[in-house]
Amino acid sequence: MFTIGILASGKGSNLKTIIDKIKEGYFSSVKISMVLSDNHNSGALKIAQKEGIKNIYIPPGKYRTFLQPDKEKEYVKILKENKVDLVCLAGFMRIIKQPFFKEFNDRIINIHPSLLPAFPGLEAWKQAFDYGVKFTGCTVHFVRQWPIDSGPIILQSVVPVLSDDTCETLYQRIQEKEHIIFPLAIKLISENKIFISNNKVIIK
Repeated sequence: MFTIGILASGKGSNLKTIIDKIKEGYFSSVKISMVLSDNHNSGALKIAQKEGIKNIYIPPGKYRTFLQPDKEKEYVKILKENKVDLVCLAGFMRIIKQPFFKEFNDRIINIHPSLLPAFPGLEAWKQAFDYGVKFTGCTVHFVRQWPIDSGPIILQSVVPVLSDDTCETLYQRIQEKEHIIFPLAIKLISENKIFISNNKVIIK
């Protein structure tokens, strides 16, 4: 069994999609080991609780954009103890640092709501909308420590920006694509079809 640990801060829509895909038999052998959150009110924790998946709130500490070092070590310790094969950042709104990369090198993926390397950082869909691009989308990538939202790109999906779009409608359509490529990336990794060579992803 290929076990994944999901870190999420918000509503948990990507988590819900992965759960649904597991129920549908989309994956050959993927199990969600646990859901961890830095937000005790996150929808992700509520979804996990409802589905009987181990769910843990770990307070982030005193910093706004990253985890307090002792808290970060707690995240890593729990993931290790539960023998997680792949760490999936599904709307986790904290920058992760060295303890994660020491233990889970090339085993951390993230879903980002833009076509990286364009528009890294927060509210990427709003950045794209405000810039006036005609196309944006979403990216699944392996995570590197620095810069943020960098690392070998696994999959991307393009979303056109329509003339009557608002930030909200654009983000909704981007999320629809996220719900396709994030599970697909997990599936490919779990089936040993993803390799990194010269900092680029090869899909076999």
